[in-house]
Amino acid sequence: MKGLVFGGVSSGVGKTVATLATMQALSDAGQIVQPAKAGPDFIDPSHHEAIAGRPSRTLDLWLSGEDGLRRNCARAAETGGADADAGNDPDICLVEGVMGLYDGDASSTAMVAAALELPVVLVVDAKAGMESVAATAYGFREYAAEIGRDIDVAGIIAQRAHGGRHEQGIRDALPDELEYFGRIPPNDDLEIPDRHLGLEMGSEAALPRSALREAAETIDTDRLLAAAREPAAPETPAEPASPVDATVAVASDAAFCFRYPATIERLRERADLVTFSPVAGDPVPDCDGVYLPGGYPELHAAALESVGTLAELGDRAREGLPVFGECGGLMAMSRSLTATGGGDAGTDDAEPSTHDMAGILPADVTMHDRYQALDHIELEAIDDTLTAHAGDTIRGHEFHYSSADVDSDARFAFETVRGKGIDGEHDGLLAYDSLGTYAHVHPESGAFDRFLESL
Repeated sequence: MKGLVFGGVSSGVGKTVATLATMQALSDAGQIVQPAKAGPDFIDPSHHEAIAGRPSRTLDLWLSGEDGLRRNCARAAETGGADADAGNDPDICLVEGVMGLYDGDASSTAMVAAALELPVVLVVDAKAGMESVAATAYGFREYAAEIGRDIDVAGIIAQRAHGGRHEQGIRDALPDELEYFGRIPPNDDLEIPDRHLGLEMGSEAALPRSALREAAETIDTDRLLAAAREPAAPETPAEPASPVDATVAVASDAAFCFRYPATIERLRERADLVTFSPVAGDPVPDCDGVYLPGGYPELHAAALESVGTLAELGDRAREGLPVFGECGGLMAMSRSLTATGGGDAGTDDAEPSTHDMAGILPADVTMHDRYQALDHIELEAIDDTLTAHAGDTIRGHEFHYSSADVDSDARFAFETVRGKGIDGEHDGLLAYDSLGTYAHVHPESGAFDRFLESL
């Protein structure tokens, strides 16, 4: 499987649309496309899966390290992951970048491209430029050499570019070493609605395939395939996972939808996995432990309060059932959740409303109009806990609009080495045999192996 990285000159330049249009064009040309995302995002990958039909891999150096990143990419090349159809191996991997190409101190798109040794297709906003588009792309290419990074900017896709003289002016200005891979014309149908954590999920607001096909009419798939290269192989292959005699229940619905494919794969490899929907009122399955991923519990707080699953989960946790919740999972494990106006309660003019949650953790959570934390995070375990041994450090990512007001005698699992966590100094709220964190972690951190082995 060969690959390409789609990097942008900045955030908001249209990387997602350019990536999706190219996925559609390659799929229509008979290629099996494996999507991937540089960075810890959950939302863009949901749009990838809606178009490519395969779970999108998360490629982040901070979360998984260089070899872990390469193993994750290699796993996609071999099988597409546990949720992909067997025998349907991909032809090409398209990696959508994060922010601008060189932005990010922990895991920029450029760092991911360098770790995988893949060429970069630069997405440049051409709405108000022609020759300047070429100058911008050339500058991004030369900057890599200037700072001593082995980044190959192979060419461009011109976003919001018209045809005719506009397109020809861009092509004529490009130096020989930069390929012109095509353009994405302006189109209001290619706008994905925003929400407070970013774009809406692919299952809610997938772009129309007709609009993507129209956008991709000038994408030169042959040139893209010719430019793609095999990604670098990991130095240390993944070791076979030893099974544990346990059943893990994973919450899976519109409120709990932020989970990495590799996490689900790891849980399935080592244990029996069952899913349930707290929003639908499913009973808590017979299991040895529960994983509550992140998501949007604030948008479904009334349902979560009324249907009774969280109340049952609270009773089970007080009886000793281990529950591990990440971000939205932490919110659902709290005593209460207050959703404010400004869109966090589902509508722009919504009045604040407070809803009872599972009551496992000694905290009350409130949503805000602005994000409260956004960063890669590093945690050091104070004592043995569900996801780490005492003294271990684990790396993750935090991005949340909520804050947690915790009791003065609350117990924490981690000190924050980097990031904010729950109170600026700690993360991982403890109660009974359960743990709730604001940090999302990747299975390459070892956190989920520790979780399984503690059951």
